[in-house]
Amino acid sequence: MMNYSLILGSQSSRRQQLMEELGFSFTTRVISTEELFPSSLGVDQIAEYLAVEKGKAHLPSMHPHELVVTADTTVVLNQQVLNKPKDLPDAIHMLQQLSGCAHQVITGVCLTTLDGQQSFSDRTKVYFTKLMEGEIDYYVKKFRPLDKAGGYAIQEWIGMIGINRIEGSYYNVVGLPVEKLYQALKDYNLK
Repeated sequence: MMNYSLILGSQSSRRQQLMEELGFSFTTRVISTEELFPSSLGVDQIAEYLAVEKGKAHLPSMHPHELVVTADTTVVLNQQVLNKPKDLPDAIHMLQQLSGCAHQVITGVCLTTLDGQQSFSDRTKVYFTKLMEGEIDYYVKKFRPLDKAGGYAIQEWIGMIGINRIEGSYYNVVGLPVEKLYQALKDYNLK
């Protein structure tokens, strides 16, 4: 059996924390990639596609016995993807759209070695209560969620006061489907 050194290809502090809490020893190596995808992809395929592309970006600099974990999270409302907001007004607009509605959070994950790639995704249905304008304004100004798909993080204040239930993995909404990832990594002999 090979011993793989685990690398997390993400600058997300939430993903790093989840990997630490899973008990894995890993290093972080981030390679910037453009989050572009073919327009022919279905909204439920985008996150996994982007995770695979992020994994491919690591291939030229990888060493044998390295395993890179990459991920991407999308928020889907009415078959439309809500990406990361471009500015604070865009974040406010996204939360106004999500208010009182259910949406899907899909996280794609890719495990990359020099021998190949394995990818999967997970989805969670998230239900927002009706948010007041003042709640949205407070959250966006205080937490500045510009680096978060859909303009929010479930583990922050808006999740505490505005999400009344979910169907599926909470950690998937945070940004990493940890149970599925743990099961996938058990197939590798990690150092």
